[in-house]
Amino acid sequence: MSNGEKVWSLGEGQAPEDLDKPVDTPPLSSLLIERPQGGSITVGGDISFVAKVEAQDLLRKPTIKWFKGKWMDLASKTGKHLQLKETFDRRTKIHTFEMHIIKAKDNYAGNYRCEVTYKDKFDSCSFDLEVKELEQSQSVDIRSAFKRSSEGHEDAGDLDFSGLLKHREPKQDDTPEVDVWEILKSARPDQYEKIAFEYGITDLRGLLKRLKKTKKEEKKSEAFAKKLDPAYQVDKGGKIRLVVDLADPTVELKWYKNGQEIRPTPKYVKFIFEQKGTQRIMVINNCGLNDDAAYSVAAGEEKCTTELFVKGTITKEIEAVKTTVNERIELECEVSEEGAQVKWCKNGVEVPTGPRSRYRVKSEGLKHWLIIDDASKEDTGTFSLMASGGTSEAKVQVELKPLKIIQDLQDMTVLLGQPLKMHCEIFPGNVPGRWYRNGQLIQSNDRINILQRAKNHRLEIVNSTIHDAGDYTFVPEGYSQSLCAKVHIVDPPRVHLESLNFPDNTVTIVAGNKLRVEIPISGEPAPRVVWMKGERVILDSGHRVRAETFSDHTSLTIDIAEKEDTGNYKIVLQNEAGEATASVKVKVVDIPDPPDVPLVTEVGGDWCSMTWEPPIYDGGSPILGYFIERKKKQSSRWMRLNFDLNKETTFEPKKMIEGVPYEVRVFAVNAIGVSKPSEPSKAFVPLAVTSEPTMLVVDDVTDTTVTMKWRPPDTIGAAGLDGYLVEYCIEGTDDWRVTNKELTEKTKYTITGLPPEAKILVRVRAINAAGASTPRTLQHSILVKEVIEPPKIRIPRHLKQTYTRKVGEAVNLVIPFMGKPRPKVSWLKEGQTVDPTQVTIRNTDCDSIIFIRKAERKHSGKYDMKVEVENHVDTAIVDIQIVDLPGPPQCVKIDEVWGGNVALDWTPPKDNGNAAITGYTIQKADKKTMDWYTCIEHYHRTCITITELVVGNEYYFRIYSENMVGLSEGATQTKDSALIVKEGMQLKNPEYIDHDFKEPPKFTQPLINTFAIAGYNATLNCSVRANPRPKVIWMKNKIAIIDDPRYRMFSNQGVCTLEIRKPSPYDGGMYSCKAINDLGDALVECKLEVKGGFTFSELMQRGSD
Repeated sequence: MSNGEKVWSLGEGQAPEDLDKPVDTPPLSSLLIERPQGGSITVGGDISFVAKVEAQDLLRKPTIKWFKGKWMDLASKTGKHLQLKETFDRRTKIHTFEMHIIKAKDNYAGNYRCEVTYKDKFDSCSFDLEVKELEQSQSVDIRSAFKRSSEGHEDAGDLDFSGLLKHREPKQDDTPEVDVWEILKSARPDQYEKIAFEYGITDLRGLLKRLKKTKKEEKKSEAFAKKLDPAYQVDKGGKIRLVVDLADPTVELKWYKNGQEIRPTPKYVKFIFEQKGTQRIMVINNCGLNDDAAYSVAAGEEKCTTELFVKGTITKEIEAVKTTVNERIELECEVSEEGAQVKWCKNGVEVPTGPRSRYRVKSEGLKHWLIIDDASKEDTGTFSLMASGGTSEAKVQVELKPLKIIQDLQDMTVLLGQPLKMHCEIFPGNVPGRWYRNGQLIQSNDRINILQRAKNHRLEIVNSTIHDAGDYTFVPEGYSQSLCAKVHIVDPPRVHLESLNFPDNTVTIVAGNKLRVEIPISGEPAPRVVWMKGERVILDSGHRVRAETFSDHTSLTIDIAEKEDTGNYKIVLQNEAGEATASVKVKVVDIPDPPDVPLVTEVGGDWCSMTWEPPIYDGGSPILGYFIERKKKQSSRWMRLNFDLNKETTFEPKKMIEGVPYEVRVFAVNAIGVSKPSEPSKAFVPLAVTSEPTMLVVDDVTDTTVTMKWRPPDTIGAAGLDGYLVEYCIEGTDDWRVTNKELTEKTKYTITGLPPEAKILVRVRAINAAGASTPRTLQHSILVKEVIEPPKIRIPRHLKQTYTRKVGEAVNLVIPFMGKPRPKVSWLKEGQTVDPTQVTIRNTDCDSIIFIRKAERKHSGKYDMKVEVENHVDTAIVDIQIVDLPGPPQCVKIDEVWGGNVALDWTPPKDNGNAAITGYTIQKADKKTMDWYTCIEHYHRTCITITELVVGNEYYFRIYSENMVGLSEGATQTKDSALIVKEGMQLKNPEYIDHDFKEPPKFTQPLINTFAIAGYNATLNCSVRANPRPKVIWMKNKIAIIDDPRYRMFSNQGVCTLEIRKPSPYDGGMYSCKAINDLGDALVECKLEVKGGFTFSELMQRGSD
């Protein structure tokens, strides 16, 4: 039970009539394998409680709850002073739950409970927390009071810390006085020892006792004149009165039981609340075991607590027990109330009673038992039973049985690898023990078996090793006696040549290198090793060749290997268990001699063929292959040609540069390394013919000639290209005839003198200093007959529109066409023959050119082109526009002058320069200075109002015309000037005839089909023009939308908008907007589709569900 609660609050309480009802909990099961144990700490200290659950048979994590008292769930109270932690060890499959209390306060003391549930399983454990208070002392010299001396003090403890201060230098007497009590009261408990050492306090136990006696100064309560007593006690069935005296009688008072508010009810007489003056009284009638709880009363922000104990009686005390190890112990106690809650403790600590505990608790009626089936010496102590009616305790003493050695351990000598069996026999039986080797504990494993059968104890090792030798000890548990024996492991000497991984035990070393061969050996005791070569013994003191022996291997070292070191080396091992011999062969090898001078047998454009003879001496190792290098003759840099060994004595170097002389050389390679290079070969120069010509095609065919054209070869080479040779033959024969006696350098050639309607094949060769290339032959035969090709004019893209040029610029148009034989070309302008003196026209076989050296406006017009091939005709039109600067505007006049404004009006220019007028530039000039300033540029209309003129000035205006060429050369000026008169003058307003602006509705911007996203606002927009202002009606599926909150309609300056708020698929459909006035009506429609969300049928289905 707790002594009060001031930090954690429970919020809403429980109805009073529910307080006496028993709590329904599932039946207990074995979930907890480690239960939290009670503890004691001082105020301000930290403590942790740990609970463990094995998850071997659990499919998911169990649920754990921590409670204070009977009802307070601590899961919602975590924070600065309380932390809950959960971890899971995947290796051991154990859940660990921890509750940490940080900087504990005195009201944290009390009973706590841990509950674990998993499906239908339940387990629970209760534990107590004791928070000890620190008392204050009055003017005590703590340093002198707790220093050890020969006389001692009344409060001196049992621990002597004077040894810590033996080498401490004495402090000077002028050290300022320090109040150590204040330092200790503000320090944590784990800092007491450090503070005691710092201030020379040697009696730490006496210090802790005095701190425990000090009383904490209680703060004066502002709400209570008198608080509840710390505890109350009442007999079962009796009545108790809990009384507090208030300092302020008007304050609201609340009573709590185990943190749950007690609410008074008219029909409930268990709790009766009374008040007398400033006293507030709660009467508890007919007290039972359920009323044994923590009670508190809250007045405003303050609270005071008490404990109520419902007293029962213990009718039969526990009896003391004295027994020996392995016996059964039963502790029995009898209480006055059946079903009373009891707690068994050992030395003041609650006894664990889980499924894996050695302790079992049994109750039957009024009797309660604590049973220990197999007693051990650790069970010696004071056992007690705590009940609400009191405590009963008794001492239990467990002693060892006398030990008798029937058969002692025997010293043994075992051959390595053989089983080792040790045996001893002691009395009494069933006494466990431990085996040790050289002081180290021996654990059972796959190789070691530890057996016990009654009085017999055995240690069996399947395959003994060197490490199994030593002193063995068997120690019976609980006894000071032990059994000892020595084990000696012996092994004949052996040489382990198999670990060298050398074929035929042959070690190969390159001449000049250092050789060190390490051969593992074994034997117990360590054998003597001798190395021999022939009849000569190799000593460890040798200069170049020496032998060395270590505990687990022997080695042969040759610092600089020579050819004479090749031979067999013998190893002899001896010890008391036997003798062993082995031999190792050493082979010294070197790199081979260089090959003979290579011979170049054939040369190509970028390659050559070469051969050579193998070296005379291969270095004692077979030749694995060859490396080949080359270099330019005038260079000193050799380049490796192959990175993979060439196993043949021939090679073909490639990728050489034509016309450059080269040399080659060869290296021989064996397993040891690469030889020196051979002598270089004689210099040679690669040279090759060109590749074949490319893209051979027929260019033209007549009745007696064939014109061919081609492209130069892709690869010409260092020998260059002298020309081409063209050949042909009649189809079906192999008689190739050369058509050009001399080489032609051009890539086009006409074969003449061919028989009409014959079929021929044509090929072309490229010729250079190295000879003729591979011929390029036309894939198909050519019929010697002219073919008619209908004419086709290919108008360039920029001439498909009007071709515009300025006056004075040159016009040069090239218009290609096709057709065979050569087409006849004719030109007409506006249906008339083109004047050759004005326009020059030149025609070729494939195009026609129109050239005008200096264009004039008269050259503008449409030119008709006609191309004829016999009866085939093709035509095209080319529109040419020659533009010039426009003339000035006509008749610029001042229409009106008012205020600082002048209205101007003019007519377009008579000559627009053969191009549309794009704008006007208006300038003004003061009559006094006649300096012209531009008012506006690129103005499109023929009337304008000039504003912001200075009053009192007189202005002239002039206007320039503008087209795509630029501004007109001259400007038209107003004949009259405009005088800006001062204010106050009357302006005669002209009379205007009102214009009738009435018109029926007309939609200038229709509705468009729209996609909307469900849940996002959508808008439909259109614009209508009408006078008078029309009435706008929105419709969905031809039904008018009226007073629907999901729609909003706007109309501003003829723009009509319909906003649909958060549409759904149900809002999709045909929407229309209708405008009506007195002159008529108009209608536009669109389709709205809403994506996402639920359709109307889905909404209806969800509503029915």
